[in-house]
Amino acid sequence: MTDLGGFHDRIARIDLSEGDVAYESIDQKDAEKYLGARGLGAKYVFDQGPDVDPMGPENLLAFMTGPLTGTQVTMSGRIAVCTKSPLTGTVTDSHHGGWSGARLKWAGLDGVLFEGAADKPVYAVVEDGAVELHDASHLWGKGVHETRDILAEEHEGAYGKNLSMMGIGEGGENGVRYACIMNEDDRASGRGGTGCVMGSKNLKAVVVKAKTDMPKPADPETFTEGHKQAMELIQESEVTAPNEGGLSLYGTNVLMNATEEMSGLPTRNAKYTSTNDAREDGFGDEGFDAEAVSGENVRENILVDEPTCHSCPVACKKEVEADVVHKGEELNVRTESYEYESAWALGPNSGHTERDEIALMLQRCNDHGIDTIEAGNMLAMAMEMTEEGKLDSLGEGIEWGDTEEMVEMITKIATRDGELADLLAEGPRRVADRMDAHDNSLAVKGQTMAAYDPRCMKGMAIAYATSNRGACHLRGYTPAAEILGIPEKVDPVEWEGKGELTATFQDMHAISDSFDICKFNAFAEGIEEYVTQYNGMTGRDVGEEELLEAGERIYTLERYYNNLAGFDGSDDDLPDRFVEGREGAVPGQGGSEGSLVELEELKNEYYETRGWVDGVVPDERLDELGIDVGPGTGVSAGDSAAPADD
Repeated sequence: MTDLGGFHDRIARIDLSEGDVAYESIDQKDAEKYLGARGLGAKYVFDQGPDVDPMGPENLLAFMTGPLTGTQVTMSGRIAVCTKSPLTGTVTDSHHGGWSGARLKWAGLDGVLFEGAADKPVYAVVEDGAVELHDASHLWGKGVHETRDILAEEHEGAYGKNLSMMGIGEGGENGVRYACIMNEDDRASGRGGTGCVMGSKNLKAVVVKAKTDMPKPADPETFTEGHKQAMELIQESEVTAPNEGGLSLYGTNVLMNATEEMSGLPTRNAKYTSTNDAREDGFGDEGFDAEAVSGENVRENILVDEPTCHSCPVACKKEVEADVVHKGEELNVRTESYEYESAWALGPNSGHTERDEIALMLQRCNDHGIDTIEAGNMLAMAMEMTEEGKLDSLGEGIEWGDTEEMVEMITKIATRDGELADLLAEGPRRVADRMDAHDNSLAVKGQTMAAYDPRCMKGMAIAYATSNRGACHLRGYTPAAEILGIPEKVDPVEWEGKGELTATFQDMHAISDSFDICKFNAFAEGIEEYVTQYNGMTGRDVGEEELLEAGERIYTLERYYNNLAGFDGSDDDLPDRFVEGREGAVPGQGGSEGSLVELEELKNEYYETRGWVDGVVPDERLDELGIDVGPGTGVSAGDSAAPADD
């Protein structure tokens, strides 16, 4: 039982196998140690056991809010979906914005935990602190957008007023290992295959009906002080200030031109570090230019709306509309949102910069419910394999920049239509194993990287390598310092100090993910504002050091889970093309000319900062952080523990 402000102290636990719904309180010590959302979700997933089959009924799928979700705190509309990933075999959490998280909190629940698997398709409805299961047979086989429209009519609600939906498309239904969960506004819990887990449980959607009912702070004076200070910083920041530039004008895609100019944009499956470098080497014509798919270009030519999330003045989402001719048919495409990482994966990294065709690909991915980053990287991997003849045995392939075939392949992957699509639906690790194509994969622990070249940004290199959910730019977003100079500018190609920097970013993001607030807060706010707002809402009296320790505790619990699941420091790796001293390494170009990743040096510095031994959390570190989960990892430092095949 927790008496902390910001919590309802009510979790719904649903056994889909039996159709039973039960309600339980939150352990106060867990709420204090793990904060909420991501942290509490990781604890629930840990308690379920690291040996579960990710696509089996015993795996837990947790929809979690945090103590600041749905409050007046800026950008507090997010929700965490926590589970064991079918793509990587690691613990994972994937967040989306919009209004889903706020409405779940307003509906009277802190979280919804799904166990088991229904014997036929179902969906859940959350209202007035309760959950009911409904038959979803009529929805199975439908895309996200049609499902959204049917559910709005059936439940007499209006998206944007009192209704939210979180659902899967054909990708989740068909077990695509990087299927995602989409809400009504095309916001995605995109990474790690959360939608695949949802589909394995025959759970089509979660509908939330709620009126606006913000949680009241336990200490209003402290909360108001912290909120005022945070708002002033957000209004003053060049990155977050509304309508002043940066995220507000161009969305996340403001970074496309910036990374291109510093030769930090992986291009053509990361053979190059910018489209300019690729052109100079003879790949692509003058039209192959990252500027064509940049935030500036999108705003000038195809932007139609700028919707926002709960309590957010930034409005980084960029809804676009374009007319595209596909296979002789004129299509009008309207989709949200034209994000940087998605545009990169489906564009420059796949060998083209066709702006409007990317919009069509985004729409297809969103409707089918598959991760845009993973889909784009899988297509780029297949293109390189085609070029090298590694797909000849399938009698199929895909050429660089073939946008027409890319659009078709997205649908084929979601429906597992054809041998190549069925293979690509399994994700990079399984493709690499089956086709002897490890040299073509951009994955770490089975998940592919995002739009920041590790040869150019050494903080991102160690962040990819040590991310607890596979290669990820959001576990520790070092480009804040390496590109934007937040909290201070650091040399992106210098490796020294990046292990410590990355650990700090990882801990800070574990805190914000557990509150659950948008990471963009961190472009303006710091630990001081986090502490004041958290204390004001919950009624606690923690200091900066204690809150930072909570972030480290969350990150360490996740690493310990992965240790128990068979991962150690040997999995904290990068693809050979990036790493100094390895055959096949490709030096950086432009601003990172001649640069490769000093991975061993980075890992040593990082492990020393963390207090880990060769990537394994020792028992004494668990004790120091107050992680009470048992006698030990069962993995000896230095052992090479291969992850179990899931």
